[in-house]
Amino acid sequence: MKKNKKYLEAAKLVDKNKVYNLDEAIKILKQMPKANFDETVEVHIRLNVKTNKVTQNVSGTVSLPNGTGKKVKIWVVAKGDKAKEAQNAGAHRVGYEDIIEEIKKGRIDFDVLIATPDAMKDLSKVARIIGPKGLMPSPKTGTLTFDIADTVKSFKAGRVKWKVDTSGNIHAGVGKISFPDDKIKENVLAFVETIKNAKMPLDISGNLIKSIHISKTMSPGLEVLLS
Repeated sequence: MKKNKKYLEAAKLVDKNKVYNLDEAIKILKQMPKANFDETVEVHIRLNVKTNKVTQNVSGTVSLPNGTGKKVKIWVVAKGDKAKEAQNAGAHRVGYEDIIEEIKKGRIDFDVLIATPDAMKDLSKVARIIGPKGLMPSPKTGTLTFDIADTVKSFKAGRVKWKVDTSGNIHAGVGKISFPDDKIKENVLAFVETIKNAKMPLDISGNLIKSIHISKTMSPGLEVLLS
């Protein structure tokens, strides 16, 4: 894929043979040409896992100390008092059969789907649609719960879901480039620490994390070493 002029200018600031400390990497990201929007700071982690093994499908959530800077659209599948809790907590949409029907039609206008455990029987009908997108509610990601109010609030405040992809990588946005350097650093460290503390697959050999890169939405990545 052809790289645009700003990307090529940004690439000149990156030594591909160097592993940067986090402070230096953040400063370089901020020196790069700016896009016409507030770019997301992304973390890309290469894991030492074999993704064809079920026991090595690592996933979870992390609450970033300084939020993501992004407005997260949250839908909730619940009934009765739990539906009212979701509405009061600020969920963008609350429903049940109507939401499931929309998903069946391919309308997935949300970033996070939260559901109560008693809704799973009906949600399983759309698992093949939202499962591959990483949107299926799950206890592992904290999105299948009766603690609806706190869960909605935590995702609005900057809770991030993560999951290893088919290539053995994790990709996540951890803030905006407009954040102060120290706030970006805190978010990156919190995210990486969560991955380090994730439940280790039993049949893994060596360290869970092989490499870490950070980038902006429209920039090349810099490899970083976090002690």
